[in-house]
Amino acid sequence: MDTQQIAKFIMVAGVGVFVLGGALWLFGRLGLPLGRLPGDFRLQVGGFTCVFPLASSIILSILLTIGLNLLARWLNK
Repeated sequence: MDTQQIAKFIMVAGVGVFVLGGALWLFGRLGLPLGRLPGDFRLQVGGFTCVFPLASSIILSILLTIGLNLLARWLNK
């Protein structure tokens, strides 16, 4: 890989992280209960908290799968 390809990859990854951060910020502002759905596990013992967002992970996985499949089909016209 040459440096131009690496630079393009880093720029695309940066835009992806920016979009993901914006989406998470928007979800928080809209009051969507990601991380607090039924099926999301939270264990609190003293000063220790462990969160396992199972239901939120499944929903995000389904949405990302649909979105990426639509994007792949659109790009392969």
